[in-house]
Amino acid sequence: MKVLVSDNLAATGVEILEKESGMEVDVKTGLPKEELIKIIPAYDGLIVRSATKVVAEIIDAADNLKVIGRAGIGVDNIDLSAAGKKGIVVMNAPEGNIITTAEHTMALLMSMSRNIPQARSALKNKKWAPKEFMGVELFEKTLGIIGLGRIGSIVAERARAFHMKIVVFDPYISQERAEKLGVELVELKYLLERADFLTLHTPGLSGKALLGKEEFQQMKPGVRIVNCARGSLIDDAALIAAIQSKIVAGAALDVYHKEPLDLDSPLLQVDEIICTPHLGASTGEAQEKVAIAICDQIIDYLKYGNVRNAVNVPSIDAETLVKIKPYLVLGEDLGNFIFQLVDGPVTRVEIQYNGEVSTMNVEPVTIAILKGLFNRSLEGINMVNAPFIAKERGIEVQESKSNEVREYTSTVQVQVASKNVTRQVTGSIFGNGDSRIVQFDDYNMEAVLSKNMLVLQNMDVPGVIGNLGNILGKNNLNIAGFHLGRHTEEGKAVAIINIDSPPTTETLRDLRNAPNILSVHSVTL
Repeated sequence: MKVLVSDNLAATGVEILEKESGMEVDVKTGLPKEELIKIIPAYDGLIVRSATKVVAEIIDAADNLKVIGRAGIGVDNIDLSAAGKKGIVVMNAPEGNIITTAEHTMALLMSMSRNIPQARSALKNKKWAPKEFMGVELFEKTLGIIGLGRIGSIVAERARAFHMKIVVFDPYISQERAEKLGVELVELKYLLERADFLTLHTPGLSGKALLGKEEFQQMKPGVRIVNCARGSLIDDAALIAAIQSKIVAGAALDVYHKEPLDLDSPLLQVDEIICTPHLGASTGEAQEKVAIAICDQIIDYLKYGNVRNAVNVPSIDAETLVKIKPYLVLGEDLGNFIFQLVDGPVTRVEIQYNGEVSTMNVEPVTIAILKGLFNRSLEGINMVNAPFIAKERGIEVQESKSNEVREYTSTVQVQVASKNVTRQVTGSIFGNGDSRIVQFDDYNMEAVLSKNMLVLQNMDVPGVIGNLGNILGKNNLNIAGFHLGRHTEEGKAVAIINIDSPPTTETLRDLRNAPNILSVHSVTL
């Protein structure tokens, strides 16, 4: 396995790759896009920081690439859509930078409150003017935190040590968690009205900035703002206008719309704004942590298939994998099975999880079902690109859960529709871990899923099964299992027959021409 490191990475991480058996690593930093496009086909893995822009052209050329690792949190420099369509896993290392970014936030908060950079600059210019740099205390001031994730939570913890009152806007945080962290959950409008200091810890937004002209007008006069998250969260022109109109007393920025920051940027002309060159993760400890983490993850994926901290496919830890693995197999088999029984392009997929499985993280199972649907029609399908392909083809995917337990502890029901027909199959996991079909369309049965199967619909009259046996025997096909389902006597019935080898065209013709046989499909898993 070959891995390319295209940005500066802590030596500890590179050493981990070099010492791993079966891994070969090249460190080539500062490559132009054209050179990277030339060499990327030779690599199975790519590790970057923020300098390398992994654009669609690079990904298109990466014929053997299986994983891209970002030594840090943000993946803005990686085209996730192109990677997803290509089936490439994109991972980050979110834990390594959280402490250092939270500490940088606190450093900017304190520097801004006491005008430290401005006072230092004045002294450097031989000016002693303490009265010009009157500051404010943090004690008993209200800190507004937008985004209470890993970094926001640490900032809240540190701010409490300064006896600050903390209000938080985060629509994904429960009241219970807020109480545990000692913060008050409020709507954004009320946070803006109350905050003396404001800090941002949320992902970047597409389109309109989170803080623009309207939001600045809602703020408490004299507010001070810190941004160590994403430059796109703040409208720069609106921020400068808010400082000029005395709504905002100061700002401290570590991130920008475009990096590196233009040294002629208006932000650098405003004395009330402190700017640092994206130092949030710039500590020796943090760089070593993210390097070790991403290299371990790359090895774990390339050698053992374990997915950790992926941003374009569900991550599954070892403990969860043990519980959910049988359902991943079942899901892929059900998707593969039902696809071979549907005529015409698939337009809709509905998945229903019932019983104990509904309490698990079923997102990977849903993806496994989609993978099974596409297995026979597309090359290179995997757990990464299956959802992208479904979306690209306009396939509507619906997922629902119910904890109601009926005859089976857990079931997974897959309904697939095309313009011509709708088919449905329900599966379950039995005690020994075997996947079985427990319902096909509206026929109840227990059928083993095997490599080669025949699915027949017939009239439920005497002699049908015997005739089927004769035809299969004449064509030298051995029956491994025979599973029947019917509604009423002498009505329609279905049969799923496990056979030891795939049927020939002649066998299928003989079966379809047999009396009382309504349809015959060959299914291969």
